[in-house]
Amino acid sequence: MSFKNVADTDKKLREVGYISSQEIATVVFLAGATQKPVLVEGPAGVGKTELAKAVAKALKRELIRLQCYEGLDESKALYDWEYSKQLLYTQMLKEKIQDIIADTRTLPEAMDRIALQEDAFFSDRFVHPRPLLQAITSEEPVVLLIDEVDKTDPEFEAFLLELLSDFQVTIPEIGTKIARNIPFVFLTSNAFRELSDTLKRRCLYLHIDYPDKERELGILEVKFPGIDQVFAEKIVEAVRTIRGLDLKKKPCVSETVDWTRSLIALQMFEIKPEVIKGTLNVLCKSEADGQKIRDHFSRPPQDGSCSA
Repeated sequence: MSFKNVADTDKKLREVGYISSQEIATVVFLAGATQKPVLVEGPAGVGKTELAKAVAKALKRELIRLQCYEGLDESKALYDWEYSKQLLYTQMLKEKIQDIIADTRTLPEAMDRIALQEDAFFSDRFVHPRPLLQAITSEEPVVLLIDEVDKTDPEFEAFLLELLSDFQVTIPEIGTKIARNIPFVFLTSNAFRELSDTLKRRCLYLHIDYPDKERELGILEVKFPGIDQVFAEKIVEAVRTIRGLDLKKKPCVSETVDWTRSLIALQMFEIKPEVIKGTLNVLCKSEADGQKIRDHFSRPPQDGSCSA
């Protein structure tokens, strides 16, 4: 399955619960059509990871995720050797090894003889594939998500270039593995550090920011079918007001959804200042931000009303 055009991309993403925009749908369609990776940047929680998940659902593909972190190296991202399995096979073949070295007279000679057999122990049989190798050796096309790539070291970023350029990886003991099917690749970044121009050139670029009012309302309508329109609008207006404050961490889309779910659970359908202040733990993640929000909603409204 593939996306036919931009409109079809937007339609398929909405069908799996992802409210797209013209820009997002266009980049996703072009990525599929050109088989280029997509580098998605933007604040945490705006739907970068969810986009990759939605594309996997829309295309009915498996999602393979590599969660990046500082210190990640290729052995953890690409493959490692199943040493315990190699040892088990060695014990099982102990008698055979004895036959191989039976006529040797010195330890170096025995080691040389065993070395001639090392291909049997460094083969696909003993490779444990990690996400990158899983993605390019999969029998079926997959979606590969390299999440928060900006948290990795520049050395790991350089290692990714072969994969993103040629969709192949090299295992020294075995050789080069070329992708059976080109994966649909997403890389996400929260701008923890600046990524190299070399990496960016290999990708289509997409910046996802906090959604506009219409898109955020659409998200709530998808997440909460049948939600009262006025109630949803008041929630979105309150969140957008909070985002306009000078906060260390502005509430993201996922927090809008969590807050809506909390308000419904509490049966609070009037978005008043006391309601906002009483449920701040869902919306903000630091005491300093919470105090700024409380101070803002403690001021008398200019229009004389008490709603957000």
